[in-house]
Amino acid sequence: MTKMRTVDAAVAILEKEGATEAFGLPGAAINPFYSAMRNHGGIRHTLARHVEGASHMADGYSRAKDGNIGICIGTSGPAGTDMITGLYAAWADSIPMLCITGQAPVAKLHKEDFQAVDIESIAKPVTKMAMTILEPGQVPGAFQKAFQLMRSGRPGPVLLDLPIDVQLAEIEFDIDTYEPLPVEKPRASRKQLEKALDMLTAARRPLIVAGGGIINAGASEQLVELAELLGVPVIPTLMGWGAIPDDHELMAGMVGLQTSHRYGNETFLQSDFVIGIGNRWANRHTGGLDTYTAGRTFVHIDIEPTQIGRVFSPDLGIASDAGAALDGLVELARERRAAGSLPDYSTWVSECAGRKATLHRKTHFENIPIKPQRVYEEMNRAFGPETTYVSTIGLSQIAGAQMLHVFGPRKWINAGQAGPLGWTAPAALGVVRGKPGETVVALSGDYDFQFMIEELAVGAQFNLPYIHVVVNNSYLGLIRQSQRGFNMEQNVSLAFENINSTDLSATASGYGVDHIKVAEGLGCKAVRVEDPNELGTAFAQAGALAAEFQVPVVVEVILEKVTNIAMGVEINAVNEFEPLAETPEDAPTAILALQA
Repeated sequence: MTKMRTVDAAVAILEKEGATEAFGLPGAAINPFYSAMRNHGGIRHTLARHVEGASHMADGYSRAKDGNIGICIGTSGPAGTDMITGLYAAWADSIPMLCITGQAPVAKLHKEDFQAVDIESIAKPVTKMAMTILEPGQVPGAFQKAFQLMRSGRPGPVLLDLPIDVQLAEIEFDIDTYEPLPVEKPRASRKQLEKALDMLTAARRPLIVAGGGIINAGASEQLVELAELLGVPVIPTLMGWGAIPDDHELMAGMVGLQTSHRYGNETFLQSDFVIGIGNRWANRHTGGLDTYTAGRTFVHIDIEPTQIGRVFSPDLGIASDAGAALDGLVELARERRAAGSLPDYSTWVSECAGRKATLHRKTHFENIPIKPQRVYEEMNRAFGPETTYVSTIGLSQIAGAQMLHVFGPRKWINAGQAGPLGWTAPAALGVVRGKPGETVVALSGDYDFQFMIEELAVGAQFNLPYIHVVVNNSYLGLIRQSQRGFNMEQNVSLAFENINSTDLSATASGYGVDHIKVAEGLGCKAVRVEDPNELGTAFAQAGALAAEFQVPVVVEVILEKVTNIAMGVEINAVNEFEPLAETPEDAPTAILALQA
């Protein structure tokens, strides 16, 4: 056996577990761990400007590719509390992420020592495990258990808190004999899946609802194969968007109150059977349950047994990893297809395609200031099918989900349940770390962008190029829209005359923060667009600047200040505030051209 510091053992374990991408900020109480990373040399570290930003970078990195686990590192006290929003965002969306904090010496923990906070208790509600390691000999086992928990069952984040004296202590440890613990995931039985398939094939208008669990399981190909074998349309959730490409004939659109397609909602309302795989029945997807469930039979397959029945009781519930369930369903579907016992759903598929080709929202507006719908139309033109989009919350995210196109898994990366403002920029940097050389495009409103704007400097320092589209209406747009029911606009305007930006055009003046100057001051490139017909040129210019300078490039679009994006309280009663498409020219980048 070899005698070494606990932190040297921990860093060796990170490498053996395949977690070698870290984001964080050093500090006195975590310096021993940083010295171990330096001595080891195999852990790449990206220095953030804020610990919350570092946690979102680690989250974005974890979401970027199958099997990734991002690491966030910070010192004692406020570093851990700054991580809580990041832990919550990862926990809410079932994302594995390891947070490591320094801590005061063990003997000082009950003495209100400097920056000695009980981060274990604070973090427990938003983690799968939070542990202050009080004994040096527990360090290897705690890290071993952390990786098992992050990967087992419903994935999620873990926080390990390391008192400085525990970090400095020496233990006997042999990395050559260390082995990761087995990952535990439930698997549906053949009998369960036969019952599910019997129920599906007894229906006349069945749908598959594809959740984020399919993407977490790396099972998108199996989903598409199952849909094709059965000839059954697929409704992805917001977190499952991309599991089936938008241009696939069986992609029937998204359903919901906000991030949905008109044709998706209408198709769902016409269905009589739904099998949900790896989804949570989130309220922004379902709306009122009486409307959502009326006249339909439901099967729910999820990796977490306690998710089944949490929102409503399905007719059949199965606890299973989405990948394992899809493997079994594909095998059964192949057998039944070979036996000629599968129903023909071609008429139902044709009806769904008809809705996809007729129920469009208008995107082509020539207005100045620019209407947001035109921005997404031009993004569809400018960015190809390999593009990865990153977004979090607000009217920008809602409209983007209604109008952008996604063509594969992990190409729509979104903090869907927590929706923390400020997540987008640091998460995009983590995604760039996880997808080097690929096209990454972030989408923010001006407020989301301003929340953690300092993290742009990280992209400049470490040469992490991506394009950040900022749709600026100088409003908290989603909150302004939600306040309409109260007949007010209270504390939602960000507009002011910027005394340092007197050279702005009449269109752009009075919008407040000069995002171009801020971005350039942080070492990035930036472009402002005020005419909708210049959007395509601006996006091309941004791509060229990102390639040349290898830094983030901000494209700020000056929007009309007041816009209401389609949404409602029931999936059969979504308010359409703008004119609907009447000709193909009204929605020129729709997946299927508008048919009269």
